[in-house]
Amino acid sequence: MGLKVGELAVKFGCSIVGNPDAEVDHVATLRSAGERSLSFLANPAYRKYLPESEATAVVVAEAHADVVAGAAIVAQDPYLIYARMARMLHPRQAPAAGIHTAAVIDAAASVSEGASIAAGVVIDAGASVGAGSVVGAGTYFGPGTKIGRDCWIGPNVTLMADVHLGDRCVVHPGAVIGSDGFGIARGPEGWEPVPQVGGVRIGDDVDVGACTSIDRGAIEPTIIGNGVKLDNQIQIGHNCIIGEHTVMAGMVGIAGSTTIGSNCAFGGNSGTTGHLTITDGVVITARCTVTSDIETAGTYGGVFPHDDIRNHQRSVARFRKLDTLARQVKALERALADKDNS
Repeated sequence: MGLKVGELAVKFGCSIVGNPDAEVDHVATLRSAGERSLSFLANPAYRKYLPESEATAVVVAEAHADVVAGAAIVAQDPYLIYARMARMLHPRQAPAAGIHTAAVIDAAASVSEGASIAAGVVIDAGASVGAGSVVGAGTYFGPGTKIGRDCWIGPNVTLMADVHLGDRCVVHPGAVIGSDGFGIARGPEGWEPVPQVGGVRIGDDVDVGACTSIDRGAIEPTIIGNGVKLDNQIQIGHNCIIGEHTVMAGMVGIAGSTTIGSNCAFGGNSGTTGHLTITDGVVITARCTVTSDIETAGTYGGVFPHDDIRNHQRSVARFRKLDTLARQVKALERALADKDNS
């Protein structure tokens, strides 16, 4: 079923240049677009494809509207508006409500009317599934685990005991939430486990990527705030607190008891050592490791090859003085030049 370009523009507060009655029913890149397709331009580097694109409609900024061959949907933030339109054209397919006969649900568990439970799902005592939520095949809910309304839990997800998810959360296949944190104490004969008795508390509208792990707290719960988006293969250690609307790319590792503020962003393969506090609005670039508190919003980065730890620490200390040293050298050069010219 197609949607009229003009109707999309009105719904999302955009203006339109071109035929408002044209219809789109799928999304495509500028280069692969054809009839009835919707595309977008967010990176100006791809502007060169606009005149030749066969897209029926393209979401663009006003500066690029005159180059669009089809209809131009003019938006202040083309990528954001495209994302919203794409969700309308490609809604997540929800299976019919009901409980598969091959699911195993404890008598003390609760599944709300309108939820969909696939084959092989195991829901333990005291667990609950909210209305409209979908649980994929082979997923496990531990004792006391609860998910809210309209969640989508993919196949083969493991939610251990006392894991709570809010409404409209998405958990992709293979994710493990609520496994034991890495708590061990050194004894005379080796390492001994420290019981991990805290749970996990996840807010509304949170996405958890495939094969991502979120450890349960040692005593108090690990906390993931509203709107957090986690990519695939991320590790969140025990007792971490992740602030609202923070995003993390693949392979990020956050060590235990780290508190991260709201609206932060972590690039791929970045991470932290434990027991740190990072304020709101911090961006960590790819492969950067944070080793101390960050108290000021901004962008931080840096990568060093491995080295003997004492050499590494000395190198880091000297590296941080490079700017000051460079300024001092320039000042000395100017002073020498003035002396030579006098």
